[in-house]
Amino acid sequence: MDAKILLYQIHNKRMEMITVGIEKGLLSEETIKSSQELDRLLNSYHKEAIGLSHVKN
Repeated sequence: MDAKILLYQIHNKRMEMITVGIEKGLLSEETIKSSQELDRLLNSYHKEAIGLSHVKN
């Protein structure tokens, strides 16, 4: 996946998680689910970044 797309998705998911956390509480199931989805996006971005650095070297 394109790194720019992942960054866009990460930003949107982070904003969603913050909003849900404020509205429903940090320990709500929905906030935790958003946090887990954000973790997956961040992991994907990290893997993408590592892959790109290996290609450049």
